[in-house]
Amino acid sequence: MTESLAAYVDHLWDAVVTVDEHAAVRRVFDAVDAGVPPEDVLLDIIAPVQHRVGEHWAANKMTVAQEHAATAINDRVIAALAHHRPPAAGAERGRITVACVDGEWHALPARLLAEVLRLRGWQVDFLGAQVPAPHLIAHLHQTGPQAVALSSSIATRLPTAHAAITACQAAGVPVLVGGAAFGQDGCYARLLGADAWAPDARTAADFLSRGMPDTRAPALGHQPVDDLPHLSDQEYSLVARTAPQLVKETLAQLEERFPALRDYSDRQRQHTAEDLAHITDFLATALYTDDDELFTGFLTWTGAILTTRGVPAHSLHPTLDALAAQLKDFPRARRIIGHARRILDDGPGIDGGPGADIGPGSDTRPGPGSSA
Repeated sequence: MTESLAAYVDHLWDAVVTVDEHAAVRRVFDAVDAGVPPEDVLLDIIAPVQHRVGEHWAANKMTVAQEHAATAINDRVIAALAHHRPPAAGAERGRITVACVDGEWHALPARLLAEVLRLRGWQVDFLGAQVPAPHLIAHLHQTGPQAVALSSSIATRLPTAHAAITACQAAGVPVLVGGAAFGQDGCYARLLGADAWAPDARTAADFLSRGMPDTRAPALGHQPVDDLPHLSDQEYSLVARTAPQLVKETLAQLEERFPALRDYSDRQRQHTAEDLAHITDFLATALYTDDDELFTGFLTWTGAILTTRGVPAHSLHPTLDALAAQLKDFPRARRIIGHARRILDDGPGIDGGPGADIGPGSDTRPGPGSSA
């Protein structure tokens, strides 16, 4: 990034953190008027600011409310930019649908891609966050796009993404996926049978400009187990279905081991249960993908988040013990939990000894602003 672009990033950051929407819009317009291409404004100014928002949230330098406000301003800045300098008139390349998978609320990365594609001459249907697969498929039948670009930032949406990919392909529309959920190297995109993967919006736009490959419709009656034979052991289905009971029993075991938990306020108990639910959801997703590292990576990240919030990272160990005890008859689940436990034991700054609780109000819910 050049020095001038870095200066624009700093100016926009100052406006965003002070919740000054008008100043944020002025800074972006100044960049365009000074000759910075709108695509560069989107990807080299706005996107880095949003990434910085995520970093500040993770480092406990920004509350969830402040992150939401900053993200909302960036979203409105993108909308203002779209009307400040409309794309040059010319022949459209075709039609692309851009959407987030069902359950994915982080829409800004997909919004950035949609605007880049419009600048490059595509007709874009941007469907926004959390699009249920049946509604997405109905839209494809009505509009007939050349491709679908699906975005997801949180790995727990991968089973839903798999269903959406399969449904789009059954409708004869190839699928390009992107976002942190699909792995840094796109490993989960390949696992789930996506037609293409891109690590960022610029690469995705370049790929689409060269033309998507023809997709192959899945066989009639196709099921996830046809792509992922390990699902035949039913461990994923059982863990996903019994997740509320797993969370309830884990919390009960933690309260028995650490009596201080019983004195938690309702709010503290709610946040603790939510943290436990996220851990269980990631375990289920690791079972879906049969990937130990997916669960371990989430726990390593969670440990770092807990540490920045003053909660000992070793508080994760009794949670893993409780889950392992409940899933003693699930070989893959125990393997995944055991792998995570070993990595956490060896990791820097994580004490393997008995700890406190998982943390009142630790707010480890993943994803605010970090994936643009």
